[in-house]
Amino acid sequence: MITYTNEIYLVFFLPLTLLAYEICPKRHRGKVLIAASYVFFYLISKWLFLYLFGVSVFIYLAARLLERARRSGKRYGKIILIFSVLLPVGLLLALKYTNFIGENVTRLGNLLSGGTAVFQPWSILLPIGISFYTLEAVGYLLDVWWGRIPAEKSLEKVLLFLSFFPKLMEGPILRWQDTEATLFSNESLKLENLETGAIRIFWGLLKKIMIADRLAIVVNNLFANYASHQGLVTVLAAVLYTTQLYMEFSGVMDICIGSAKLFGIVLPENFRQPFFAKNASEFWQRWHISLGAWFKNYIFYPMSTSSLVKKWTKTGRKKFGKGLTRAVTSALCLFPVWMANGIWHGAKWSYIFYGLYYFCIILFETVTEPYWKKGMEKLHINMAAPWYRAGQRVKLLCIVFTGEMFFRAENLHVGVHMFRSIFTGSGMAELKGHLLLNVGIDIDDWNVIIAGLIVVVLYDILKELNVFSLEKLRAMKLPVRWSAYYALIFSVIIFGAYGEGYQAIDLIYAGF
Repeated sequence: MITYTNEIYLVFFLPLTLLAYEICPKRHRGKVLIAASYVFFYLISKWLFLYLFGVSVFIYLAARLLERARRSGKRYGKIILIFSVLLPVGLLLALKYTNFIGENVTRLGNLLSGGTAVFQPWSILLPIGISFYTLEAVGYLLDVWWGRIPAEKSLEKVLLFLSFFPKLMEGPILRWQDTEATLFSNESLKLENLETGAIRIFWGLLKKIMIADRLAIVVNNLFANYASHQGLVTVLAAVLYTTQLYMEFSGVMDICIGSAKLFGIVLPENFRQPFFAKNASEFWQRWHISLGAWFKNYIFYPMSTSSLVKKWTKTGRKKFGKGLTRAVTSALCLFPVWMANGIWHGAKWSYIFYGLYYFCIILFETVTEPYWKKGMEKLHINMAAPWYRAGQRVKLLCIVFTGEMFFRAENLHVGVHMFRSIFTGSGMAELKGHLLLNVGIDIDDWNVIIAGLIVVVLYDILKELNVFSLEKLRAMKLPVRWSAYYALIFSVIIFGAYGEGYQAIDLIYAGF
């Protein structure tokens, strides 16, 4: 199967698409990108690309009807909006959650009746990337209805917006107004864009095939044998999975953003040094940024301005005071966001728990923040002091590692077992018994992982301090720039995890 990290994509598909794009007349270059995107989809999911095509045509027509209804003030506009939003969302829920719902309804029925019925899962084909372009489609319809953007008159542009191949499998999740300036410009290839895009792709490959794919072997081993691990080994499993997930997801985003940049198309950033955040709320402003922005724009803001919240705010202050009113208001706005976040990730209770876990933490932070600041001021504690900020980051890492452990666990029961096992033993005996050399990789692999992590961590530190970045590297003198380029390219070629005996690791977020 074609993915963003294999030779089919990097050596054949992407260069051939670039060639076809450049030699084609400017007015037809959008068609080239659409054709390439549907070929890409076909190579992954065969004829399931027809689902994306059908949804795209429906969204195009629905947006035109919505704009006409909004301008004329006709009441049936809301009916069109509800139907046009519920159709793609309903299809997503049906395709992705039918078996989950059926299994749990069967369990509940057995519990209430004492029966022993067994649910037989349906065989359902799930189009790749459906969770990503469904959100894009719904966001586009809502923006048209709210008058933020006009309905697009060109079906070609809507097809490209929803299918553009670099973001098809894992995002980032696009908003029309954030990408239309470059997505539909059809500009000729430029040396600057080719250089910047190619280096961004190699940077992503370093994270993915040098670090994440090796860590995946270790993580799979540790989580598969979770019952035999305790203490530090369980903690290590959570830390290594979080590291793997960040290296893979941010690395694939680098490849996607770099691929788009080759064509002069700018995709939104999806990560911004998330582990430098001070709390869980800021972490989610830096991690999977496009998903968080979607929830903020289309769930949080509409909920915060809804009649329910306004009515509660007005009456709550009079009867219960500002503190309780603020807490309930925050809960009303945050709960649907984080419930949707958990459900969006997949049909598992552990994903729902993951969403509610962050709901509780962020709600607690939001409610207690003003009281905490007052307390620190009374105690004359400098919240900007290095020791205080270090403590904040340690606390955040504990929150993130715990959340990702439940996220990765096979199910919620396994997640709870692993969490308990942290406190039932030290795990030192396993570590002293050279456990890490018996989990599928050898000392040379560990050396590559550690070296790669040092490079990425140093880069993130320098970027956070605004001292260095790939963009700033391009402005440096030619010998310095190309020395860094060659070091990056040859590191990927020499130390990448591929070749004889290597099994390609599936993209984690392609399954969501």
